[in-house]
Parts: sequence; C-alpha cells; structure tokens
Amino acid sequence: MRLKAQYYQQFDADVSRDVPGEGFGGWKTADVDIALDHTGIAVMHAWDTGTAEAFPGWYRAVEYLGRANEIGRTVFPRLLGAARSARFPVLHVVGGGNYYKKLPGYHRAASLGAPEPPDPPRIPSDPTLDELQRLRHERISVGPHNEADVARGFSRLDFMPSARPVREEGIAENSNQLFALCREARINHLIYAGFAINWCLLMSPGGMVDMERRGIMCSVFRQAVTAVENRETARQELAKQLALWRVTLAFGFVFDVEDFISALR
Repeated sequence: MRLKAQYYQQFDADVSRDVPGEGFGGWKTADVDIALDHTGIAVMHAWDTGTAEAFPGWYRAVEYLGRANEIGRTVFPRLLGAARSARFPVLHVVGGGNYYKKLPGYHRAASLGAPEPPDPPRIPSDPTLDELQRLRHERISVGPHNEADVARGFSRLDFMPSARPVREEGIAENSNQLFALCREARINHLIYAGFAINWCLLMSPGGMVDMERRGIMCSVFRQAVTAVENRETARQELAKQLALWRVTLAFGFVFDVEDFISALR
C-alpha cells in the first residue's frame, strides 16, 4: 500500500546562524510503501475514564483525558472500522487493571509470550531520598486531594467503547506478549494510536522503546494520539508536536488517519 509518510529532516544545522538548528530541513513528506502483510495497528491504553463529573480529581490531574475521549469518539471509529473492513491487523496494548483478562485475545497473547522477567534489583533508599520522594509525590502529580478520584477511576477501568477488541484481536499487557503477537502475525511495523504519545506510548510495557529494541519499526497516527501537556504547552499542544518529532527521529514515521483510510479503500 502506498501511503504519505511525514518525517522530520534533522539536518543540516547552519553554523553561520545565531541558532544553528534553525537550518534544519524540518517537516517533510514522502510516498512510502507499507507492507500489508507485515504492518499492524497498536491501540494502546485507550481507556474508558468516565466523565469529569464522575471523577473530577482525575480530570484535574490528567488534563488530556478530555482530548482522549474526543479522539475515541471521532477518530477511532473511522480508523479501526476501516482497518477491520480491510482485514488490517489491529492489536491492543493494555494495562492499569484487569478489565481485559477474560478476553480470548489476551489468553492467546499470554500463551504465546514469554513471562516478563522479574523486576531488576533496586538500590536501598535512605531518609533523605524518602523525603525527596515524599515531596515529589505531594507536589508534582497527581495531588493528594485528587488521589481518591484517580484510584476510583482505575478501579473500574475498561476499554473505550470505540477501542474495544473484536473477535480474537490480540491483547498484550507487556512487551513480550506484544512481540509474540507480532511474531505470530509476521508484523515488523506497528502504527500506534492511543494515549499518551509522550508517556505511555513511549515508555510503558509494549511501548515504542521496548518494541524498537526488538526490531519493530514504530510509527504513529497524528490524529489518533494526544500528549501529556503542561500549563505552558497545553493551548497549542506543543508537547504533542515535540513527541511527533521524537517519533520520526528515533522510531518511525507519522501518518495521517485520513490518508490511511483512503489508501485502504
């Protein structure tokens, strides 16, 4: 399948400028071939997080939840519907609860994948480090007054209705299971959708860092992700823009959902 890919040209810095990096080529597009037999969609952490009215503390602490809900409502049905109609592989990367453990796609992944290795050894703490960790816990995220709502939200976690697996679509809770599903389907290129691109999609089990180490190219759908933003970046979603840049620099390409749907048709 021929598809427009977006990438960032990270050369040439112009040392004659006050800011040499302003000489970089920047965002470009290229027509690339996508091997239908070796490419799949990875829908990661597409959670039903309720509403801001039901879990106000969660929505105060995790500001992207509203954007994620809108993507689930407007983007996922078209994207996943088109993929399934074309029999394009759809895999699911989960976590945060047990909401998926009765589904056949999870049992298949668990039977295929090697167990996760034990946690690595840890350096012992001390009173000074304990105090620093306490300060971080209280003052950075999620805020003591929001903790109860966050815990209540995770206690009833589920798939977004628009991202619920159908039939026996593979469901992986860790990197070994996702790799096993990819190996079974001969997938060497995953295009990610889900939340959040600069957090879970990069670093959580089944994220891009782990999968790239296993030889799998990791790309992303621009319209099917959002990012953890801060006060200074939230209005323009600058953290998302930086994360998309990072994906093309370190992992794969950025694709537009509508281009993908059109190409499938």
